[in-house]
Amino acid sequence: MLSTTDLRGTTLSTAALRAAMPRGGHDVESVLDVVRPICDDVRDRGADALLELGERFDGVRPQRLRVPAKVLTLALERLDPAVRAALEISIERARKVHADQRRTDTTTEVVPGGRVTERWVPVARVGLYVPGGRAVYPSSVVMNVVPAQAAGVGSLVVVSPPQTNADAALHGYPHPTILAACALLGVDEVYAVGGAQAVAALAYGFTDSTADDPATEVPPVALVTGPGNIYVTAAKRLLRGVVGIDAEAGPTEIAVLADDTADPAHVAADLVSQAEHDPDAASVLVTPSEALAEAVRAETARRAAATKHSERVTTALSGAQSGIVLVDDLDAGVRVVDAYAAEHLEVITADAAAVAARVRNAGAIFVGAHSPVSLGDYAAGSNHVLPTAGSARFASGLSVQSFLRGIHVVEYDAAALAEVAPHVVALADSEDLPAHGEAVRARTGEDG
Repeated sequence: MLSTTDLRGTTLSTAALRAAMPRGGHDVESVLDVVRPICDDVRDRGADALLELGERFDGVRPQRLRVPAKVLTLALERLDPAVRAALEISIERARKVHADQRRTDTTTEVVPGGRVTERWVPVARVGLYVPGGRAVYPSSVVMNVVPAQAAGVGSLVVVSPPQTNADAALHGYPHPTILAACALLGVDEVYAVGGAQAVAALAYGFTDSTADDPATEVPPVALVTGPGNIYVTAAKRLLRGVVGIDAEAGPTEIAVLADDTADPAHVAADLVSQAEHDPDAASVLVTPSEALAEAVRAETARRAAATKHSERVTTALSGAQSGIVLVDDLDAGVRVVDAYAAEHLEVITADAAAVAARVRNAGAIFVGAHSPVSLGDYAAGSNHVLPTAGSARFASGLSVQSFLRGIHVVEYDAAALAEVAPHVVALADSEDLPAHGEAVRARTGEDG
């Protein structure tokens, strides 16, 4: 468990560092041929295909595709009060952060009479995917819905796999806790659809033959967000262009940059907590302290054996994607975690804030001993939908900005156009696009 990569005494290139780091991941390309006929079937047959695919992959045929309002209300009424209180806190804090981070329009006066405005416009309709596999993720409902609402998205639809339930009133619908979270957030358009077929349904739209009016049209969305399994990711890749996507999410990952001031119990607990998600989850410790490494290794083994999902955790921690990386010092450690570009990065060192400020590549950074990833998962106010598999080098996590489109609005008066016209004409002619210049001359009285 937790193999060791010793980088001490080496000076590796960025490419070599990336290659040396523990890394797993899914081969999304390998399942595209599986996903393609599923997506085509949904495009061609709509609700009939969705019902059959739900029965095939989730083991249950939904009573209805759209969850009735009374079922959402029932799920909320039956929600454990402690869970409701926790969700309310999570929603409150996420709303505070995301509302504060919404971009506002900016107008720049380039010259007198000439101005350019960047206007931020919310996406009109968004589909939010909530997984329903090994765990139940009402927190993912919060993390997807809140920034979309803060952006001003007018039409939100949540999709999540149908579930078996002993209660006939809830049987065939998404998990009740997910439904309750939707109800708390005021989302009333929820469908019992999961997997690749859910992404296709959102991308193409369909006629809901299970509605009271069997001719009910479910319009396609403009953007799909939210994590899922490899088949969901493959469907996103396949349908990118038909619909916008947030990211191709891979298995979750944590990197911890720690020195000998870190408590081994804290580090080990965080590595185990991330491994709990999935046998393919990655847990990586980067440290210059051999003593800390050995203490964490022992504590991780103890915790892995004692935790509820021990088998899953042990598999993840023993995989090629997890391990301990020894470095010469924290400078080398910063370079290593930048090369790794973790989804979640914890910095538990002396002067952690200063060290964290030097890191450029991470989905989210958790600073100091009292900011564990678990806090960000649920109640920090931040978003937990983050880039994986090294994509934090170029991609951001989900935020209010994910649901906004920037539009440049150009407004020049006659004098401002006349002043710049010769330059426009010169550049147009240099590109052998003379009609471009002529379009300006037609307005300045110089059109021959």
